[in-house]
This record gives sequence, structure tokens and C-alpha cells, in this order.
Amino acid sequence: MNAEAPGTPDTSSTPGTPGASGTPGAPGHPDSPGRIVLLTASHRVAPGLLSWPAWQTLHAADRVLCADPDHPQLPYLREAGVHVEHAAPSADELVDACAGGRTVVVLTGGEGNQPLTDGLARLGGSGRVAMPDLELLPGSYDLPGARLLDLVQVMDRIRRVCPWTSQRTHRGLAKYAIEEAYELVEAIEDGDRTELREELGDVLLQVVFHARIAEEDPEEPFDVDDVAGGLVEKLIHRHPHVFGDETAETPEDVHDHWLRTKAIEKQRTSVTEGVPLGQPGLALAAKLGSRARTAGLDVPLPTGDTIGYELLALAVAAEATGTDPEAALRAAARAYRDAIVAAEGGAG
Repeated sequence: MNAEAPGTPDTSSTPGTPGASGTPGAPGHPDSPGRIVLLTASHRVAPGLLSWPAWQTLHAADRVLCADPDHPQLPYLREAGVHVEHAAPSADELVDACAGGRTVVVLTGGEGNQPLTDGLARLGGSGRVAMPDLELLPGSYDLPGARLLDLVQVMDRIRRVCPWTSQRTHRGLAKYAIEEAYELVEAIEDGDRTELREELGDVLLQVVFHARIAEEDPEEPFDVDDVAGGLVEKLIHRHPHVFGDETAETPEDVHDHWLRTKAIEKQRTSVTEGVPLGQPGLALAAKLGSRARTAGLDVPLPTGDTIGYELLALAVAAEATGTDPEAALRAAARAYRDAIVAAEGGAG
């Protein structure tokens, strides 16, 4: 195995390595209290993918310490020729190790080492010793969306270990998806940002939960990566003005692009295909009216003696003017709820 991994630096002449400075008090000088580097690396990034400053620091250090003998970075550091000692020094021991201008790197987990940093802070605040320079050096960073990896791992463990979760099926969870969607809508309408964040998480849980169950299907298994991959392909394909050569100057242009590409993909024989009949009645009526209007179909509304036909006409008319009848009725119902509460207070 090579002594140095491809892409790691040759530090034989790197400025700033121990012993390179002749300035009293500077790192590397015998009178300097030295330097402590707490090196963190995200567990969501593949081990061995460290930043250039991290590799430079590791090669230039006098000592590299790690308390965890199973730290995922260790095999890659060994391959790169970095000697790592298995040690968990206290704050006092770490300060002593830096005496004489030495640089000591402590390899920690992605969340750092809170007990050690607290100990160093107490020691520095005591004024008893000359403290080394203390540096926190992130060796790798999380990309946006990295916490989704944690969610997938947690869901996988719960599915395998939890007696309740391990027995759930797609059909058995269906009602929760509906409930969580309604709770999300309520949080949006209330304008409660804390609730909105929580309810978005609950909706996301449904997606990850169903995807984890789908992995176990003996005939047609798929996982959350398949779900995400399919969604990425759909979004790219339906946004040619973003990822392709087409242009869209207005939201209406974007909507037209979406409808055209969706029609090509689905090859449907009716504009009503894909409209879920199980959704709330007002939303269903509005959606059918929207499909017919968008397709340029002049379809007379059916008539009858029940209030359902009156509600149908109201819902279609509302949608045509840009009003969501379902949301409008919810807003009116909430006002009614407030009036009932007020009446109850007055009666008491």
C-alpha cells in the first residue's frame, strides 16, 4: 500500500510545519504553548474525503489522537501515512502534549467533543497555564439535504426493531397520510411556522416510511432512492425552461409546459384520468372543472334536486375565478367555529 494516498499533500516543505518558525511564542518555537486542532468530519460524507487544509494539518502535526478505535476515518489516514494514536486525553494532558510549540490534532466525531472543549475552556479561564492556540477545523461539510440520510437510517432501524412499526403495511398507513396532509394544511392556514416545520416532517415521515416498507416487497421492491430518483427525473423533464432550451416568461407559460409534458408522459385518454375521486367533494368538483376548462371542453353541469348539484356549481364557478372552494369553505367554517366559541363564552 502506498505511503501516501492520491490527492494528499507532500508536507516535507510546507511552511508552518512544526519547527519551521523561529519567532518566540509562535507555533513550532520551543517557548510556544503550541497548538490544539480539533478536527471534525461529517459522518454523512464518505470517509477519506477531507478538505485540503485538513490533510495539510494532519501531515504537519506532531501528534494525531483519536479516542475511537473504530473511527471511520482511521483506515484512510493510515493509507495516507498519517500515524494516529488511540488516546482520549484530558484537557490538562492535551495542553501538556502541546508544550514546546507542538501541534496536536484531535480527531473527533462530527459533533465535536463537548467534554474536552468544556475542559479546555475551564482551564483557559483559570489563568493557571499558558494555553495553546485552539482551532476547530472541519474536515468535511454537510451538503444541503444531508440530514435526510439520517432520517433514512433511523427509519430503517425502527422498521427492523420496533414491534409496532415492523408490522405496518401500505394500506394500514394510508389513513395517516391523509391525516398528516390535513394537519399540514391547517398549519399553513394558521401561519404557525413552528407547526409548519413539524407537520412537514410528519408528511416526510410518511414518504420515508412507505418507501422503507416497499423495500421488502418480494416482487416489485423499490426504496427511497428510487422514489427520489424518479421525482428528480420528473422535475427535470417537466421544467424544460430551467434544464432545457425552452423559455417561460410567466407562471402561465410554466403551467402550459407542465401540462404538455405531463400529457405526453401519461398518454391519457381522458382529462379526468389521474383525478382522485376519494378527495374532499369541493376539491374534487373544482379539480374536474379545472381539467375541463383547461382542455377547452364546454360541458354543461349536471342538474338535480339535491344540494349536491348546487355545491357542484358553486365549486366549479369558484375555481373558474381563481378561488379554491375547499380553502374558502374551511376559512368560513373556522370563522363559524370562532363564533361558536364566543357564544359559549357569552353564555357562561
